[in-house]
Amino acid sequence: MNWSRIRELVRKEFIQLLRDKRNRAVLFVAPIIQMLVFGYVVNYDIRTIRVAVVDYSHTLESRKLMDAFEGSRIFSITHFLNDENKFEDLLLRGSVDMGMKIPRDLAPVIHRGQTAPIQIVADGSMSNMASLRMAYTTSVLDQFNRGMLRELYPQQMKYGRIDMRIRTWYNPNLESQHFFVPGIVAFVIMLISLLLTSIAIIREKEAGTMEQIIVTPLKSYELILGKTIPYAIISILQLMVVIVVAIYWFEIPLVGSIPLLFFAACLFLLSTLGIGLFISTISKTQQQAMMTTFFFILPFFMLSGFVFPIANMPEVVQWFTYLNPLRYFLVILRGIFLKGVGFDVLWPQYLFLAILGGIVFSGAIARFKKRLD
Repeated sequence: MNWSRIRELVRKEFIQLLRDKRNRAVLFVAPIIQMLVFGYVVNYDIRTIRVAVVDYSHTLESRKLMDAFEGSRIFSITHFLNDENKFEDLLLRGSVDMGMKIPRDLAPVIHRGQTAPIQIVADGSMSNMASLRMAYTTSVLDQFNRGMLRELYPQQMKYGRIDMRIRTWYNPNLESQHFFVPGIVAFVIMLISLLLTSIAIIREKEAGTMEQIIVTPLKSYELILGKTIPYAIISILQLMVVIVVAIYWFEIPLVGSIPLLFFAACLFLLSTLGIGLFISTISKTQQQAMMTTFFFILPFFMLSGFVFPIANMPEVVQWFTYLNPLRYFLVILRGIFLKGVGFDVLWPQYLFLAILGGIVFSGAIARFKKRLD
């Protein structure tokens, strides 16, 4: 192996990449924009629940019930209606998230010591958000019921209770950004490394410079190294940038080992660069290479546990996730960022990343031939 030849090919690749101003924007600006956009958009935190109310009771009790919702800081009653049939129109238009109908006999039923039903109509088009909204609704109603009991039966009741003291580790405020942003770091690195590597060899063929490379004394594996080393360096630099954004912009804690994180990134890049090279060897044009790349990106994203828990997937699909390097890299990222765990805990993920990366990269090298066809 002649490292001087590889060094010159790496230098040529950097010159070719950086001399185009559009490439500079893609390499250095796009990851930051993607990080900022995804970091704010991918978010399950509920800040406001818009509620439409039909109050047929018009009593002190119904007013207290509405005050209980508005006093929770999450619920906001935006519409006071006279007809419950208008719920559907507001939900269809997306003007409200939930509708509440208070019956006429609310007050007398409560004062008789009976259960007074109220109707809650929620937008279930997004099931996860609907479940969270209904959980908040149940919490507010439970608190309202306890308050009414104290007013109706003011006598002191002493009985043994369980004092539940909850502590949430690793994400005390349950902010979804702490869960998603480390995953976005992995997704941005995968996206850039796959796209750039998949067009590395095709670009030479389309530019007509592949013939010149073929007649050089470069070996096939030297050509592969010379083509992948620049993108590995660029990916590591991008990783550094997006980690800085995650820590200082989104205030995500990084409590683990930075060297372990970068070691995992190198193992992860073995897989992504290998897949990109494989795509480059089977594609005829850059457009075809980019379309094939996106064919890989979507399954990687869906089967990684980035958004959807792997345990909730069908068992057959769960077996396919073991072939996804993004799955293991996400576990490592979240473990190092939020939990501060070390190699003694994460070694299975490192092992699987090394095995997958070695197989994929070796297969890409074996598939590549130093010729035009």
